Amino acid sequence: MVNLQDEPSIYLASQSPRRRELLQQIGVLHRVVAANVTEVPRTQESPSAYVQRLAREKAEAGFATVKASQMPVKAVLGADTIVVVNNEILEKPQDAQHAAAMLRKLAGTEHQVMTAVAMIMQEKCSVKLSVTDVVFRPLEDDEIAAYWKTGEPCDKAGGYGIQGLGAVFVQQIRGSYTGVVGLPIEQTVALLQEFAIPYWQQTA
Repeated sequence: MVNLQDEPSIYLASQSPRRRELLQQIGVLHRVVAANVTEVPRTQESPSAYVQRLAREKAEAGFATVKASQMPVKAVLGADTIVVVNNEILEKPQDAQHAAAMLRKLAGTEHQVMTAVAMIMQEKCSVKLSVTDVVFRPLEDDEIAAYWKTGEPCDKAGGYGIQGLGAVFVQQIRGSYTGVVGLPIEQTVALLQEFAIPYWQQTA
């Protein structure tokens, strides 16, 4: 965990522990700030446009929180992840039935995990997108039900976590593994470089 007495390099507009872990992994000191946005696709909005808009809006909301709280002004990182199968957006499941329905759609087929990351500092905002193809093996109803009982699917887009127990469903991935987890390292590092924010190479 980042020591809160250390001065953060950025603010993270996300409550996701997985995103925090990935930032820690690459040596970025950060502090979480609140960023509440409405997560509803607009009419005829494509999945890629939707996830990029949400990442930008979360970064903007986080930056507004920083200014309203009179915290030291630093760049804010926002991110959003969605699962897309046959152009249908799957977000976090509402209950066991919803999760089971989503996992049945994913079973034995290919889907895309889209994660957008956005960084904002004053008037400057930049957004980058990661798209990863994921192939699931066929799933039985009893293992879908057992997976829900573990509690892992509750807060995960598409109802599964590749970094956890849900890894047993995955047959193949093409693209960014960390993008599926929730924070694509390649795109995140590109933003850090663009905004001149240090990570482990500059802090070692």
